[in-house]
Amino acid sequence: MTLSCTCPAGNPTKEGMGAILELSTRGPREWVQPVIALLDAAVGELHGDHSAKGTILQAASLLREQIDPQASSAAADGHGRLLAWQVHKVREYVDSHIAGPIRVADLCALIQRSESHFSRAFKRTFGASPHAFVIQRRLELAGQYMLQTEAPLSDIALRCGFTDQAHLCNHFRQATGETPAAWRRARRTQDLRSSASSSSEGMGDEPSLIDRPGRLAA
Repeated sequence: MTLSCTCPAGNPTKEGMGAILELSTRGPREWVQPVIALLDAAVGELHGDHSAKGTILQAASLLREQIDPQASSAAADGHGRLLAWQVHKVREYVDSHIAGPIRVADLCALIQRSESHFSRAFKRTFGASPHAFVIQRRLELAGQYMLQTEAPLSDIALRCGFTDQAHLCNHFRQATGETPAAWRRARRTQDLRSSASSSSEGMGDEPSLIDRPGRLAA
């Protein structure tokens, strides 16, 4: 690896030359660790820029892989979960492709892992298989559409990646014990009552769409 440091005039400074010479005498582990520390510090200073944060996390992970290939196959916490940058890329991909088919092979390609390793790490990270996680995200989005729009269920099903309304209804009933239409009516009635109550008693907390992981609130 070649490192260079130039002053505004294009000539190396004494400080830069000293840094180059110092790094050139170090082994890979010795100079990679400070770089990882700088990247980790940069992540801590980023707040709203998720794209930049994901890129930095990926860079740090690749550096860790160079100095410890065995550790790279497991997560940073040592329990075989996905790394932070991998979680970020998977979530981003699923949410941006939710209306179409999402294949496990495509998710594996995002983080360059085999399907068997990816599936194990995914389940340890999210507590569900990739397929179950995608269905959960589709149902969450469908629930938002049902509460926030007047769109018919047939349109909502297609927007959320279900093949048709019956496909949505089957998965929705499994998750909530209710049909989408019944759930929609009940939640809207509940929201109207909450709004009426909050107007007289002060603003209350917005009821959550999910009462526990993987299950829509009734």
